[in-house]
Amino acid sequence: MIHKTAIIDPKAKLSGNVKIGPYSVIGPNVEIGEGTIVQSHVNITGNTKIGLNNKIYPFASIGNDPQDLKFKGEETELEIGDNNKIREYVTINPGTKGGGGLTKVGNNCLFMVSAHIAHDCFVGDNVILANNVPLGGHAHVDDNAIIGGNSAVQQFTRVGKSAMIGGMCGVVRDVIPYGIAHGNRSILQGLNVIGLRRKNIPLKEIYLLTDAYKEIFKNENLTENLKNLAKEYRENELVLEIINFIEKDNKKRPICTPFSK
Repeated sequence: MIHKTAIIDPKAKLSGNVKIGPYSVIGPNVEIGEGTIVQSHVNITGNTKIGLNNKIYPFASIGNDPQDLKFKGEETELEIGDNNKIREYVTINPGTKGGGGLTKVGNNCLFMVSAHIAHDCFVGDNVILANNVPLGGHAHVDDNAIIGGNSAVQQFTRVGKSAMIGGMCGVVRDVIPYGIAHGNRSILQGLNVIGLRRKNIPLKEIYLLTDAYKEIFKNENLTENLKNLAKEYRENELVLEIINFIEKDNKKRPICTPFSK
């Protein structure tokens, strides 16, 4: 159902059973998948593809120009997957030429009121951004991560799989998979054990991960600690995710640790 006051460009591609509420505006290069509900006063523009069964709440702005002074109107893209809830006043920007030209959001995410996803971000599946959480440009948030209200994620920062970040944090260092971080400038506080249990990870695996965590972060010399990590830990899939995360980009990005200041 399309409300009579909605403004939809004739070139926009809307699949069956899409609902567009009063006073919403849909641009010419927008594609919206079946079952998606766009409530009133939503603006969707740019080269934006939105998947199936999403729900977008009033005053969200999707696909408008990146907040990057280098952006000069290049053709870039925004892709949003399926079954996401995008609450009031959320803003999601497309990519930039210098950042690869694509901002991408996965499936089953919840973006609460006034969350912001900047240009060239990657957001995985089942991610929760609480109220007023901005992701700076090029940030990378992996599957099942949760970021608490009013926390700000600095540009280029990585947040690992199933990590949990408390409210009111300035996230300026990469947060490892399964890690818990909080504080005015985020400090690694331990592992998201409750999250692991909810995913039915066997207790034996959790205990092994906990022991490996203690070895990796026993002091500030992560490189040496990883080098000396016992073979039994390196054969564990959960531990390997943390090792690979740290080793992937540690020369460019600082890692959030218990010793962070």
